Amino acid sequence: MAQQRRVQLSTQRPTSTVCVLGTELSLDVRGSAPKDAIAFHVQGTPGVKLYVVHETQSIKLPSSVCRWPLATGTEVLLAMDALSKDVGDEKVRISYFGEASGVPVARAMLYLTCVEVSLDADTSRGGAVSRTLLDKTTWTWGPDGHGAILLVNCDRDDPRAELPDNRDTTIRSYADLKDMSQMVLRTRGPRTIFTGHRLVLHVDFGNADKVGVFYGGNSVALEEYKHVLGGSKLAYAVKPSRHQEESIFYVEGLAFPDVGFSGLVAFHVTLLEGPEKGLLETPIFTDTVVFRVAPWIMTPNTAAPLEVFVCSVDDNEEFVAAVGAVAEKAKCPLTVCPLPENRQDRWIQDEVEFGYVQAPHKTFPVVFDSPRDRGLKDFPVKSILGPDFGYVARQAPEGASSLDSFGNLEVSPPVTVQGKEYPLGRILIGSSFPRFGGRRMAKAVKDFLLAQQVQAPVELFSDWLHVGHVDEFLSFVPAPDRKGFRLLLASPSACYQLLKEKQEEGFGEAAMFEGLEKVPKPTINEILANESLRKFNNYVQSCISWNRDILKRALGLAEQDILDIPQLFRGDVAMGAEAFFPDMVNMLVLGKHLGIPKPFGPLVGGQCCLEERVRALLEPLGLTCTFINDYFSYHVLSGEVHCGTNVRRKPFTFKWWHMVP
Repeated sequence: MAQQRRVQLSTQRPTSTVCVLGTELSLDVRGSAPKDAIAFHVQGTPGVKLYVVHETQSIKLPSSVCRWPLATGTEVLLAMDALSKDVGDEKVRISYFGEASGVPVARAMLYLTCVEVSLDADTSRGGAVSRTLLDKTTWTWGPDGHGAILLVNCDRDDPRAELPDNRDTTIRSYADLKDMSQMVLRTRGPRTIFTGHRLVLHVDFGNADKVGVFYGGNSVALEEYKHVLGGSKLAYAVKPSRHQEESIFYVEGLAFPDVGFSGLVAFHVTLLEGPEKGLLETPIFTDTVVFRVAPWIMTPNTAAPLEVFVCSVDDNEEFVAAVGAVAEKAKCPLTVCPLPENRQDRWIQDEVEFGYVQAPHKTFPVVFDSPRDRGLKDFPVKSILGPDFGYVARQAPEGASSLDSFGNLEVSPPVTVQGKEYPLGRILIGSSFPRFGGRRMAKAVKDFLLAQQVQAPVELFSDWLHVGHVDEFLSFVPAPDRKGFRLLLASPSACYQLLKEKQEEGFGEAAMFEGLEKVPKPTINEILANESLRKFNNYVQSCISWNRDILKRALGLAEQDILDIPQLFRGDVAMGAEAFFPDMVNMLVLGKHLGIPKPFGPLVGGQCCLEERVRALLEPLGLTCTFINDYFSYHVLSGEVHCGTNVRRKPFTFKWWHMVP
């Protein structure tokens, strides 16, 4: 339905107004009628389309009826299809008639100027701004959806700048402009009409701190681009150029979707009619366009690796070399965070999570900085944030716990659950559920993840672990069949079964941890005879089985999609569980190349029976297993290979706006 505006008429003097292309004017024929008038006649010049609405019917003029009763409900509507060449070049005349009068008792004259005022963005999501018949005032999901998209401009295109680009109000480079979405104001018609009218671009007060708008006028020089909207600036008066019909604005997002912010932002342009002396301007037309701020998106283990990160500390030279060798096999660049930057903090998985943001015109990676803030605290800002590499962080004002580290933040590959598609997978976080009390992920982090909408989080039970991270008992690896992946779960049951098999084969005296100095070396017989260890692992297995059931329901998995990786744990219920030997599910996944913690299991026929079993499970999937010795450099410090590495991965080919959350 066309935007409609009521226009008051006068029989005392001619009235002039603007008709915006695509809108209708409703003429108040009864309000200006003389007291003794009972009927009216209306006629207009050829550029005006006239309709009389009488007794619920709309009749286009001219018609066989020449006079219309001034009855309640009778209405005159007009529209214009062509732009005016001059101010007031089209007109409408209303003639009023008294009872049995052949001569008009009064006339009202309306002079019209047709202009175009349109605020447009890339609502069709094709990568460029274009005129469209789509409803600009709404934003819809799905492959047939529409609505413009905005990136949070959270990279730092100027290396000399101290802060991300979304924290300043200046344009420092043309690269900065390319991160922004264009919004085009089109004004056509007699240019002199805009001297008596004002055009105001404005944003709703509640969203003003979520966006920034820049405008360079007719110039392409960077210094001419000014911050005109956003923050404390709620409105900007636009002065249309005499020589250009389009004004191009550049829009940046300042904040990701979060509690109290859905991600939707509406911009409006309003045409104001000049006031009579002592009065305020009157709004006569508003056009609106709605943007959605693009969410932060995580990538799963199964996505192609682009860059591997590892920290170099005093005692992990061999570990760094081993990770580098796996990265080289995967043809993936390795970035080593040096000691001055990590300050003896080796747990790079816990400090950050790599993801990305995407709009039709641009995609770039964004690192999510955890509230953990230990030795690696400054690394994301100082060494990762940069041109086309963004940064976002959340704090935990209530105080960060171990569950706020991002070893406790994973995402599944794409899944379909009972017909519901999750084409970007589902985020997995650990919690104290179903236990009463205990540790939980910080509200600010959890709220942020929920607000992104596109990777609906699943809460798992991880507080039974000493450290409490989901990556201690699960991982995903690519597979050539079924769903395209396998879920790996740590399994005490599978480990006891394997050790029992080896005992029955006559290898009960084979010992763990051969080759490691000053480490107790229990035999298979001793492990199987340790009732307290078995009892504790029965408890651990029950915790993992609880999560197994949640994951099967939440990810739509069958048993064939899950592989049980033999693993034992030690500890007690009060202090939580830790891996008894290096935790093999806590692995580095680089395509088909896996860097797995070396378990130092019992040697059977010269081979580690734990390694042999894991190879038998994973190599049929086309995966290559490399076992990395992390015992003294990571395992004894309560972490493994995955905890000590991080991977930036290729974004999904699926466009997030094509999904229906």
